[in-house]
Amino acid sequence: MSKKIIPPKLLPGDTICVIAPSKSLSTITKKQRTAAEKKLNEIGLNVIYGKHVEEIDEFNSSSVASRIADLHKVFEDKKVKGILAAAGGFNSNQLLRYIDWELIGNNPKIFCGYSDITTLLTAIYTKTGLITYSSPNFSSFGDPVHGDYTTDYFVKCLMQEKPFVVKPASTWSNSKWEEKWSVRTNEGFWVMQEGEYEGKALGENLVTLNFLKGTEYFPNLENSILFLEDDFNNSSSDFDEHLQSLIIDREFKNIKGIVFGRFQEQSKITREVLHNIVSTKSELRGMPIIANCDFGHTEPKFTFPFGGTVKIVASKHSSLIQILEH
Repeated sequence: MSKKIIPPKLLPGDTICVIAPSKSLSTITKKQRTAAEKKLNEIGLNVIYGKHVEEIDEFNSSSVASRIADLHKVFEDKKVKGILAAAGGFNSNQLLRYIDWELIGNNPKIFCGYSDITTLLTAIYTKTGLITYSSPNFSSFGDPVHGDYTTDYFVKCLMQEKPFVVKPASTWSNSKWEEKWSVRTNEGFWVMQEGEYEGKALGENLVTLNFLKGTEYFPNLENSILFLEDDFNNSSSDFDEHLQSLIIDREFKNIKGIVFGRFQEQSKITREVLHNIVSTKSELRGMPIIANCDFGHTEPKFTFPFGGTVKIVASKHSSLIQILEH
């Protein structure tokens, strides 16, 4: 990895470009897209779209050539100050062998998204040193219920310089856009194990991160705090298996803390189930672990830097997530 690069912050009036490196923008409803664009406009950002974002094939994506063309174009375009993924999906790893890493390293700008976009967040940081951002995808800005929390932390991380503390949202909902929104009261952070640590933030979607193990795109985990989440397609036993797969990696010993995102109800990973998963793994003993945090496949979400410095304090009396370098 090259020297760490922090991209310039977004300013009111700046242009961000929505591209579709995984699922096509065509999978997002017109209503949701209009709401998302309006929300981004309200915080002072102009929204444009990549040339190929509407293309869609039998996999709800588009060709590698189209996706690479949009990715390279948006890094080249001096008018564009930030890049936002349209949605998650399953196939952004198809792009890795075709990316011009020198182009990206020479044109640092904000790149953000989550879920399958973890592949690109990880690979860009690993190959170029450019800090990337786990953030809502474009589709998430269409959330009609929790949008203020989501945009507030998007602004704190991507449009402001100073460190900030992440506080739990007061309410949350499953990210099931086709269903009626059902709002739940948030219990706040769950402390799985007490302790504190300051280190670099890595991680995001657990399964997607695991796909990169053993490749040139997997990051150096030294002095890291992993932020990990997964969606409802993985049951508690699946999540346990994927977490164990990460734990047996030879580099896992360098991890100093874990922050788990909130799980969708369909996964049936409750506080008790997650406690049981964590308590069976001796490799996790002694490190601070916080769970039920506002990122992942529920709404709302906070934005955090992939490769930036964070501090976590896990205490039964007072827990803290602080974003220091972003």
